[in-house]
Amino acid sequence: MDCVNLVFLMLYTFLCQLAFSSSLPHLCPKDQALALLQFKHMFTTNPVASYLCDSSHPRTLLWNKSTDCCSWDGVHCDKMTRQVIELDLRCSQLQGKFHSNSSLFQLFNLKRLDLSRNNFSGSLISPKFGEFSSLTHLDLSCSNFTGIIPSEISHLSKLHVLCIWSLFGGLYDLSLSLGPYNFELLLQNLTQLRELNLHSVNISSTIPSNFSSHLTTLQLSNTHLHGILPERVFHLSHLEFLDLSSNPQLTVRFPTTKWNSSASLMNLYLFDVNFTGRIPESFSHLTSIHELDMGFTNLAGPIPKPLWNLTNIESLYLSGNLLEGSISQFSKFGNLRELLLGYNNFNGQLEFLSFNRSWTQLEYLDVSYNYLTGPIPSNISGLQNLLWLKLSSNHLNGTIPSWIFSLPSLTELDLSNNTFSGKIHEFKSNTLLEVALNQNQLEGPIPKSLLNQQFLQVLLLSHNNISGHISSAICNLKTLFLLDLKSNNLEGTIPQCLGEMSTVRILDLSNNGLSGTINPTFTIENRFNIIKLNGNKLQGKVPSSLINCEKLEFLDLSNNELNDTFPKWLGDLPHLQILKLRSNKFYGPIRTDNLFAQIQVIDLSSNGFSGDLPVNLFQNFQAMKTNGENSGTPKYVADIYSYYYKNSLIVTTKGLDHELPRVLTTQLIIDLSMNRFEGHIPSIIGDLIGLRTLNLSHNVLEGHIPASFQNLSLLESLDLSSNKISGAIPPQLVSLTSLEVLNLSHNHLVGCIPKGKQFDTFENTSYQGNDGLRGLPPSRDCGRDDRVPQETIPVELAQEEEVDSPMISWQAVLMGYGCGLVIGLSVIYIMLSTQYPTWFSRMFVKLENKITTRMKRHKKRY
Repeated sequence: MDCVNLVFLMLYTFLCQLAFSSSLPHLCPKDQALALLQFKHMFTTNPVASYLCDSSHPRTLLWNKSTDCCSWDGVHCDKMTRQVIELDLRCSQLQGKFHSNSSLFQLFNLKRLDLSRNNFSGSLISPKFGEFSSLTHLDLSCSNFTGIIPSEISHLSKLHVLCIWSLFGGLYDLSLSLGPYNFELLLQNLTQLRELNLHSVNISSTIPSNFSSHLTTLQLSNTHLHGILPERVFHLSHLEFLDLSSNPQLTVRFPTTKWNSSASLMNLYLFDVNFTGRIPESFSHLTSIHELDMGFTNLAGPIPKPLWNLTNIESLYLSGNLLEGSISQFSKFGNLRELLLGYNNFNGQLEFLSFNRSWTQLEYLDVSYNYLTGPIPSNISGLQNLLWLKLSSNHLNGTIPSWIFSLPSLTELDLSNNTFSGKIHEFKSNTLLEVALNQNQLEGPIPKSLLNQQFLQVLLLSHNNISGHISSAICNLKTLFLLDLKSNNLEGTIPQCLGEMSTVRILDLSNNGLSGTINPTFTIENRFNIIKLNGNKLQGKVPSSLINCEKLEFLDLSNNELNDTFPKWLGDLPHLQILKLRSNKFYGPIRTDNLFAQIQVIDLSSNGFSGDLPVNLFQNFQAMKTNGENSGTPKYVADIYSYYYKNSLIVTTKGLDHELPRVLTTQLIIDLSMNRFEGHIPSIIGDLIGLRTLNLSHNVLEGHIPASFQNLSLLESLDLSSNKISGAIPPQLVSLTSLEVLNLSHNHLVGCIPKGKQFDTFENTSYQGNDGLRGLPPSRDCGRDDRVPQETIPVELAQEEEVDSPMISWQAVLMGYGCGLVIGLSVIYIMLSTQYPTWFSRMFVKLENKITTRMKRHKKRY
């Protein structure tokens, strides 16, 4: 009985103490609160820092020393010890440098730490992260960390989750990397890992086989892995998610026997890996798989039979292969939510969409770039949840059926590059983000419903027969960044409000029938990178408000009726790289001190510009003064949104008009042809050593060809034809080994045509219309190679060249001498009868003696 009382007394005392302790405030340790406050003050808060988040808020904003840090947003403490054990600052809008001596490392008891989706401004990942010995979850993803992930991370042997991935790594620009042996070290020590995500970390190694047997998620996409994937990865019995995409040097071979992970694997992503062999029968055991991505893996032929057994599949990505067969076979998959089959060789018609009534859950359908034919069925009613419909670049025809315009949730519609005809009907929904109906035969006006879309970002209607005016209602599109209406039958004026659209980056209204002046008043808030208004009937002046387009890279106003002097103020635009004003009515001299420092293509041809060539303009072409030949990866001018929009450019080079689908940053062009420029060609052009094309033809230029042109080592096309250029062709031009086209015709050039290298390849047409040039055709001998051509050729030398020529017969020489003697005697008679100066007589006699001596010498040879 005493024992029972004793136990009861002890229990009563414990409960009283517990109740008493629960009534007291349980504060986190002061040193930890201070450490958190110090950490807070190292950063500013900026919503842009967490722009990758669907929603974000500054969790640290209300942290203050007057409250218990365990109650602070994102801070979690142990219920008994009150030590800070979890810190969740994901999407907290933090911005600033993360220092290696951060007070955060004083929180020794942390078990979970999430700093993802902030902006730590290119900070290095501190080795001190490896001192959190109790850590089970570490997420540093998408927070702008850079450099090498320290090997000390491998000390965190209790880790269950490690996420250090970057959203914008790219195949050639991985800002985070692992040291040479760190990957194997990570796998060796982190034996408790359940989730490993190193997307876009530059690992650059083979894959070791010592993965944690507890792994459920392995994401190593875009990590420069190479070699052969160990088969053991497919036998990790708990594996649910495997992503090895975008590692083209990684070879993947599937096991031929049943995989240990077959029952658990639900997501398999092998996009753009080096797949070898056939898909084996073991693939049919992946009965739990919901998502399969084998795009761009060189699969060819009919759909492999084991795939048809994946009856639970919801997302199937097979784009970018060489698969073939009828598209209708995919009606076998009854649970599909996503079907992406673009860039293959599938054929047939889309009737299968109306066969399977159970496809009510289908959200994404992409069968673009195949060989589908016929019209789109008009009797389809089971796709009411469709978000994407992409059927571009097939052989589809007919009218676009009304059910497409009635889809209630459609966000992306791409029917481009087919032969659809008829009108574009009004859309019933207000959910559209992208509409691409370009390169068809559609007609009629732009539907009003398209101009009232609340979220529309991309509108592509080019290369159709669309007519009517551009309504000012288009300015209601507050999220639009790409507007392409080129090559239609649009008419009327350009809405003035277009210049006030603050989100548009690309505006292309070229090749229509637009008239009037360029109305838009471009405000300082605009973000235009590309403006193309060429090929219309626009008149008047270039609007001075274009100076507000500080991000402008490409401006094309060519083939209009603009009547203005040269808009020199355009040179103050800091990023302008391409300027085309050709085929207008511009006039007057070009006098400018404005920079044009980034200009790479300038085309002022077919106007009425006059005066001397603008020396100051050439002096300011800084981008042309560098040789970009060894710049590494090719880059393109104004190459934004290239997936949607091909930024083509028509240039006259090598004597022909060429359309460049994209403009390389090394494609440097000056075209000032067909104007009224006069005076000499400035030698300073020779400083533009990156120049590829120079066209100064059809002007009234005079003087000599500058010898400084020998510095243009990359020059491919030089056209100086139809001017009044005189003198000799500088022999230094022979050094231009990149020169493919040369046109010097119809000038006043004299002397010998240089020989050797590229000059041995040019035809007579390069020189015709220059009566003083010798050496035509180019194979004809024009004297010793070391002789410098002279502008005026003495009679003595001319006769000497004729006599030396082995092609001249003795009879021709004798006839020439006879004629010369008669003419000579006549001249002597006149000279004597008119008392001509005696020095002329001596010179003539001397010349006659030399001719006689040469003739005798020539006779002895034969």
